[in-house]
Amino acid sequence: MSEYKSVTVSKGRGGWGGPLTILPTDERPLVASITGGGIHPVAQRIADLTGGEAFDGFKSSAPFDKIAVAVIDCGGTARVGVYPMKKVLTVDVHATSPAGPLAQFITEELFVSGVKPEDVQEA
Repeated sequence: MSEYKSVTVSKGRGGWGGPLTILPTDERPLVASITGGGIHPVAQRIADLTGGEAFDGFKSSAPFDKIAVAVIDCGGTARVGVYPMKKVLTVDVHATSPAGPLAQFITEELFVSGVKPEDVQEA
């Protein structure tokens, strides 16, 4: 049994949503970085502060129910809505707001955007 800590993720400049409180658990230990360039600094900071396990979502995958938070870099309509639709807390490094066919799932309780590493603080 691991000991996890929580963080608060606030919207960045021009961002939308949140703030989100992220607390990995033994059932949901993963911090998914779905940004196309390895582990994004925001995902790494969340993992470092919480004790969660960061992984590159482009090189491997995990079931939605194992992901504590998904860190994405989507300014469009796909990833920005898929993770909230699956009830996975979602942190977008781009300053986006609800849009596209999945906009109904993008809520302030599940999504925050415009996030930089300094927007992630110990709770």
